Amino acid sequence: MSRPVADWRSLLFVPGNQPRLIEGAHKRGADALILDLEDAVPVPHKPAARAGLVEAVRLLEQQGLDVVVRVNADSPSLLEDLQACRAAAVSTVMLPKVAAPEQLAAFEAHLASVTDASGPVFDPALIALIESPAGVFSANAIAALPRVTALALGSEDLALAMGVAPSAASLTLPCQWLALAAAAHGKRGYGLPASLADFSDQAALLGAARTARATGLHGALCIHPAQVVMVNQAFAPSAADMDWARQVVEAWAEAREGVARLGETMIDRPVIERARLLLQRGNRP
Repeated sequence: MSRPVADWRSLLFVPGNQPRLIEGAHKRGADALILDLEDAVPVPHKPAARAGLVEAVRLLEQQGLDVVVRVNADSPSLLEDLQACRAAAVSTVMLPKVAAPEQLAAFEAHLASVTDASGPVFDPALIALIESPAGVFSANAIAALPRVTALALGSEDLALAMGVAPSAASLTLPCQWLALAAAAHGKRGYGLPASLADFSDQAALLGAARTARATGLHGALCIHPAQVVMVNQAFAPSAADMDWARQVVEAWAEAREGVARLGETMIDRPVIERARLLLQRGNRP
């Protein structure tokens, strides 16, 4: 099963039971919207959120947005969520609290029961949300599963499980593990070595996002629109990056050999490929 990998930097959570927030979500600048059926929706309101999913997804996609739906992990709710996702033709689902690859067997069973019903096949891509130390240690096995297109780090829950505050000290290494696991299987990785709950300190958020990018992650989850601008900026190549990349490409073209030189730096195949990737990312809308 080969699945396209979306080039997202920022993924903004929007409560699935808040039509007003959903209607204005296209103005926030996020690369993707995560319609949340889990933590952001109180239990009594979950049926209404499911019932409104078809219209919410239709509206957001008409506005040119990519849509992910975060479902509930517990079995009864998961089945109902997947039924709603199927009705809305959701292309990507986020499953929370993934701690081991075996958990995905239950997800597949629910998916099969939904897919066996009448109508078109429902075959969504999956973002595995890792929120525990066990999940971090299982990241490689989780990323190897064919349905999984990305790993994401739940900073707050992971820090809680470790009994510490969400900070660079506690979360940078998990970010690196996720980045390595994702890269090993050609998948995407999303996360921040910081608390998502504190969106007031923009400079700190920008620094955390730049650290996440340096570990090899591709983007970050956002819970407030104020975070989107900083995340998009951090995960986009800087002007200096773009200038370096252009010089590398020019030097490589002039050399016409397997190795080129830019100042005191030698350019070989990995360097030129990194430069081309930077130019590609920097030229995105």
